[in-house]
Amino acid sequence: MELHQIRAFVAVARVGNVTKAAEVLCVTQPAVTAQIKGLESSLGVALFDRSAGRMSLTRAGEKLLPQAELLLAAAAELKGSARNMQGELSGRIDLGLPGESAEFLRTGALSVAVQRDLPLVEFHTHTQAAGHLLDQVRGGGLAAAFTIGVHPPRDLQWLALRSVNFRIAIPNQWAHEMLRGGWRVLAGLPWVDGSVDSHIHQMLRALFEQQGLAPNVVMRSDDTSALDSYVRAGSACALLREEVAVLGVQHEDWMVWGHARVDAKLFFCSASERASDPLVVALNSAVQSVWA
Repeated sequence: MELHQIRAFVAVARVGNVTKAAEVLCVTQPAVTAQIKGLESSLGVALFDRSAGRMSLTRAGEKLLPQAELLLAAAAELKGSARNMQGELSGRIDLGLPGESAEFLRTGALSVAVQRDLPLVEFHTHTQAAGHLLDQVRGGGLAAAFTIGVHPPRDLQWLALRSVNFRIAIPNQWAHEMLRGGWRVLAGLPWVDGSVDSHIHQMLRALFEQQGLAPNVVMRSDDTSALDSYVRAGSACALLREEVAVLGVQHEDWMVWGHARVDAKLFFCSASERASDPLVVALNSAVQSVWA
């Protein structure tokens, strides 16, 4: 039984399939499959039910998962203790970021704090959709991630950093139409949305589902930090952070529909089994100092 086999077991159990687990572990899909089979052979039990092409935990897998997570946590603590014996922390921190501006996320100030407090650590950031970021954190591909959502992420440690409000921005040429229209008229206008795993998509879908409607999405953009450019150009409506939306109104770039608002939060998330990892502890400290 090897540690990488246990890590593969936990990753597949958390993200639900081998393909996603391979992505977060940065290995090939056949490698993950082989690691799972090797662990099952070593333990003498089946960990997953593979019927109908799905990977769901067996009863044995459900019982063994908490112990596997404890083993990974113990390994991280052991590695951290060894690092402390060696002196200053070194290594690499991979931090996930949602599609929002660096100024809003304060990544510049965070990089300064990391360089000051952790001079021997390489600091890497990765911008991806919120859903993918959380899978990466659960699977161990990222040390931590910033995410935006209405609710805290499940099964992860999280710290709420600030409230984030979102408003609907509408190109000026449709302003007169919306003065007389309601939700149904709004849903029929052209919309630009984020990718299906993005925080923008999740909030936009929920906003219209509450009205029993779906927006007329004509474009999708992986770069959710630039959705305002489509509204400014007059091609589509978009859900924007309130400070961005209000500034656009002041510049007469668009109008904001006053009947809708989404209240969310910016979260800093990490996996429970890495809570005692000195690098994650140091990163958490740096984040709190920047967002104090």
